[in-house]
Amino acid sequence: MESAFKITNLSKGYKDFKLDNVNIELPKGCIMGFIGENGAGKSTTIKLILDLIHRDSGSITVLGKDNKKELNLVKENIGVVMDECFFPENIAAKDINLIMKNIYKTWDEKKFNNLLNGFSLPEKKIIKDYSRGMKMKLSIAVALSHDSKLLILDEATSGLDPIIRDEILDVFLDFIQDEEHSIFVSSHIISDLEKICDYITFIHKGKIVFSEAKDILLESYGVLKCSADSFKNIDKSIIKGFRENSFGIEALVLKNKLKGNYAIDKASIEDIMLFYIKENNR
Repeated sequence: MESAFKITNLSKGYKDFKLDNVNIELPKGCIMGFIGENGAGKSTTIKLILDLIHRDSGSITVLGKDNKKELNLVKENIGVVMDECFFPENIAAKDINLIMKNIYKTWDEKKFNNLLNGFSLPEKKIIKDYSRGMKMKLSIAVALSHDSKLLILDEATSGLDPIIRDEILDVFLDFIQDEEHSIFVSSHIISDLEKICDYITFIHKGKIVFSEAKDILLESYGVLKCSADSFKNIDKSIIKGFRENSFGIEALVLKNKLKGNYAIDKASIEDIMLFYIKENNR
């Protein structure tokens, strides 16, 4: 299977943080959600993919090109949306169209105007007067209006209301209908990622905990509910995290390896992340 990008043994150290031997591969034609707590290394990883900061070691290929030596060859094919809108606030969408025409050889003015209309964005209103949701939709419209084959999104839907988020998720699903297209999306809104993603990658304190197909994760894990006494008899190798409450124990377990008659609820992606973090913070 071809990769939209591949990260191999990537490391980047700061005074108080280290991205440690990160390995991620996004198959072409798929959406991968990138999750983790604040400060886990998500934005650092994205900046390294885009060669915005220097790495200490490791390698990255993006759309088949080395991102240190050949990223310029595929920049037209990468759409990037960060958590802030970086366009000058005193210009309007129609001005952005004129600017982007001179930046991207593959700029599609008709597609941009169609996206503006679809997002209900006024082309003559200055960006300063846009809401946060409008600014994010404008950034996404720009990212989709050149020959993008890979979208990289860093908290692009954070702070948006559910209706706007749902609208944007539909755009992403439409984009991915072309099997040459891929999306890598970092978000704290894990329920959104669970709706659209094929793969989930979880980073914790600079290390990858897992990078796995979403369906496999949801099939593998369950939330066990039992008494403290019963919990003592559970094989500890299948427990990935637990918490105590007034009713007993809740634990994240590999449900297919659990022996005995226990109450097990489905585990969401958010459950899996939170139990892992809790266990690793003990």
